[in-house]
This record gives sequence, structure tokens and C-alpha cells, in this order.
Amino acid sequence: MQIEGELKQYDMVVAGGGPSGLFCAHCGAMAGKAVLVLEKMPSCGRKLLVSGTGQCNITHDGEISAFLAHYGTHGKFVKPALLQFSNHDLVRFFHARGLEMVTEPGGKVFPSTRRAGDVLAVLISECARSGVDIHCNEPVIGVAVSRGGFEVKTIRTAYISPHFVIATGGVTYPATGSSGDGYTLAASLGHRITEIGPALSAVRVKDFPYPDLAGMSFEDLRISVVRQKKHVWRNRGDLIFTHHGLSGPGILDLSRYIRAGDQILVSFAPSQEPEEAAKALHAALLRGGRVQVATVLRGIGLPDRLARRLLDMAGIADGSTCAHLGRSARNAVVQLISGHPFEVEALAGFDRAMVTRGGVDLDEVNPKTMESRLHRGLYFTGEVLDVDGDSGGYNLQFACASGVLAARSIAGVATKKRTSTP
Repeated sequence: MQIEGELKQYDMVVAGGGPSGLFCAHCGAMAGKAVLVLEKMPSCGRKLLVSGTGQCNITHDGEISAFLAHYGTHGKFVKPALLQFSNHDLVRFFHARGLEMVTEPGGKVFPSTRRAGDVLAVLISECARSGVDIHCNEPVIGVAVSRGGFEVKTIRTAYISPHFVIATGGVTYPATGSSGDGYTLAASLGHRITEIGPALSAVRVKDFPYPDLAGMSFEDLRISVVRQKKHVWRNRGDLIFTHHGLSGPGILDLSRYIRAGDQILVSFAPSQEPEEAAKALHAALLRGGRVQVATVLRGIGLPDRLARRLLDMAGIADGSTCAHLGRSARNAVVQLISGHPFEVEALAGFDRAMVTRGGVDLDEVNPKTMESRLHRGLYFTGEVLDVDGDSGGYNLQFACASGVLAARSIAGVATKKRTSTP
């Protein structure tokens, strides 16, 4: 660090002390840069500490090429960062520092201790070891292009640096410090911010008919989002009833596309496409004879309580047999099972959603370096960008990888297909 007049000078100033900012700072310092991290909260990594209900699902298993489909339409943008610092690199990073990782059957990767605090402790320790200055309780309140670099103003003082990294996260869990500061900073420098909204979010359903079935879960269902009578997205995954609507991975991963007023169609026939389920159920009811309709529904995997509720909604009396089922009643129950409509009232708010949809426009950021296309020396990493991944560790993986890529770009380290740990 140097003093220039009244301004303190660093090679890199990083706004945000989450995993993305800490990885960026550590890698920059290891490359010989004088690095400052400015964190608005009393301590770093507060959102990291609540991730995965405090257990920190830090990444996902498998080949990194399979990750790209888990970032909505932004797989092409995240590719360079993920290739140069993969999920396997991330696991090796913590292994080398004494924190082992374990993989669940579904592919989620957690620290073996199941404590997010242990992940944060490693990052803080590595920053200290590499000489990073971390200033907590010092939010960035403004930034301006100045003297061939950036003048970064805080509530205490100002700093000058040729490289400024915005790693402030999104707006979810605002109590942890994620309140959208990065969007304000980026916009002040001329960057466009795409529409912000909650993602990885549960859905509140208008007049939800099953609040008494809260906690009931379903595996591998087909789920569609319909807007103005057009299917805008389809997904398959697990679903959970809540007291107010729908949740579970199948809903969370779709939530980036869901808006108030949309209709969600759920096929409750596990592992079957809606059309296939409708045909199969029609055939089963037509040949059912004296078999009770509820028995047929249980036979395709519906829980008994839900089966009886669906029959009631279709106007079919309890105990009715297939032989006594009229065409309209049969069509009604088939529709409820193969494409049950739920009208979206709202998504869970930013205080409950796991990540933020929207952010710094990706057209204005170089994905090979994380550098702004508008200002040389300005970088963006992690959730402040218009990138949100599926549930399962994809967001933390990108946060860490983008931080590493930005630091290596600043340090002039070759990043093409690089797989070594920082």
C-alpha cells in the first residue's frame, strides 16, 4: 500500500467480503498485488454463513461441462470462469488447507464438518496469510474514474487503485449486507442493470387449495410455466407443498422465469410427460370397472390424501368407482393430475429467496476476464452480475470461480483452460 497525497493507494480494491471477493483478494495478493477488501458489515461472509441452512452447499459433483446447463440462458457467459477454476479445483483448494468435502448421492458437495463457518475461516485465514487488508464496517459509498484508475470513497476515507472489483452480491438476505450496493456503483459508472428479482424462490399461489398438505413432497414431476396462454419454460424436478404454495428444487430452479400472474401447471404423475400421463390415466379409468377411482390414483403414485382432495375438486364423490364416472368428471380429474393449474400470486421476497435474478448486464462484461467493457480496470464477480444458477451449489461455484478469474486477469496470469488451484 502507498499513500498518494491524502489518498491511500492499492493495486486492487475489492468491494465485498463474500466468497467471491475473498477468493479474488487472496488470488490477487498471492500474485504480489497490494489488495484491500472493503466490507460494509462488521464481519465478512455473512451470507455464506447461512448458505445451505448453515451447512454450505459449496459446489456440485460431476464434469464441469455439465454445469453450463444450470445457469438458465447464461451458460456461455459462465463457461470461461468455470473452466479455469472448476468444481474439482474448488474441492482441492479446501483439501489442501485441511477442510475435506463430502458429496451427497444427488451430487451436492458440502464441507465434511457441515459448517459454513469452516469454509469462511479458511478464506479469511488465506487472505491474512497472503497479506490482504480487510476493512470491515467500511462500506463503499461512491466510485469515480480518476488518475488512470478509480477513486473509491467510503464512509471513512478514499482510496485510489488501477483496479476496482465489485463483488457485493445481490439483494437477497439483506440482513447479511446484500442490499444492492453493487448495482448502484455499477450504474454510477454507466453500466446497465437488468431487471432485479428473486430467484431460487418458493412461489405463493393465489387461493392455494392445499395448505393442510404442507410438507407433502413429490419426486420427478413435470412442471410448466404458462404466461398469456403460452408455455414460457418447462422443467422437471422435486416439488413440495408449503402453507402458501409451491417449493422444492423443481420450483426453485424455475423461479427465475416466474412472474406474478403466471400459471404453473404440475403433472402429478411421476416421471411421465403430461400428455403421456393424461393418456395413461384415461385408459386406466376407462378399464377400471368396479375399482374405486381413488384406488386408481393411488396406483399411479399419488398420496391418498391428495388423491381424495383431487377427486373432491373434480366433483367426484368419495368411494366412486370407475364404472360410474362420467366423461366430464373423468376429464376433470385427468386434467388436475396431468396439468394441475396454480396461479402465481407472488414469489417469496428477497428476504427468503436464495439468490438474485438480474444484475450487471452481461453484454457489458468480458466473460474471459470479468472486466468491464466500458472501463478498463473495473471488474465484476459473483451475484452482482446477471447470473443465477440452479440450486445445488452452482451459485457458489460461479462466485468463487469468477473471483479467481478476475484476480488472475488483473495479475496477468494466463487463464485459458487453467485448472491449478490458487
